[in-house]
Amino acid sequence: MSSTIAFIGAGNMGRAIIGGLRAGGHPADQLRAADAEPAARARAAADFGIVTDADNRIVAAGADVLVLAVKPQQIADVARTLAATLTARKPLVLSIAAGIPTAALAAWFGADTPIVRAMPNTPALIGRGTSALYATAATDTAQRAMAEAILLAVGTVHWLDDEALMDAVTALSGSGPAYVFRVIESLSAAGARLGLAPDLAQRLALETAAGAAELAYGSPHDPATLRRQVTSKGGTTERALAALEEGDIDALFARALTAARDRSRALSEEFGKS
Repeated sequence: MSSTIAFIGAGNMGRAIIGGLRAGGHPADQLRAADAEPAARARAAADFGIVTDADNRIVAAGADVLVLAVKPQQIADVARTLAATLTARKPLVLSIAAGIPTAALAAWFGADTPIVRAMPNTPALIGRGTSALYATAATDTAQRAMAEAILLAVGTVHWLDDEALMDAVTALSGSGPAYVFRVIESLSAAGARLGLAPDLAQRLALETAAGAAELAYGSPHDPATLRRQVTSKGGTTERALAALEEGDIDALFARALTAARDRSRALSEEFGKS
């Protein structure tokens, strides 16, 4: 992939993707980043050897891809400013701003602008993220491949045919790391209440979660099968799982994901107005 990629926003996710691209061999002179914060610009320049600037327009000029890595509440102003400076040769716009629909991006940048909307998650910070992507009709095969290559630098990629499903993706994988962290937090606290030293309880919870996830990821069996395999009749695991079922864990997660999905829809309505 020999393309000039301009990042509008050099926060955690922008830095993660830049770092993944650099680690994969993308030349530093084909990467740029804009950010209003001097410290963010300084870190990106020092860590990755790339050009940075406070002015989005300077960084975007002549780029093949614009990666919009700004907060949802900032994106309308950013997009309108950038759109006013673009030439007839439209770059691919790759947006990782949560909740912003492609219809709004097309209204700001122009209906003929190739646009890919993506929802990565925070494990991208260690190259283990997962991203869902949706492309508009104005995006050709080569541009789709370009967007995919950018996100593959920090993990796995899954394409959606229906943009409406992006809210469900946000609820599951976008917000999902926080759910896992909360489970680890609860396991640690419960272990400490049973008498384990808090630091040991946390370490056991962390290592158990990491190992179980790795086992599930590499196994030919689905999680339900793996759960049954480690649940002996009349044993400790069976008793613990019964307690979780008494609390209706499936319904609890269903409510959690529904709440997250609904909030994603509300963000679209609030910040995605063209």
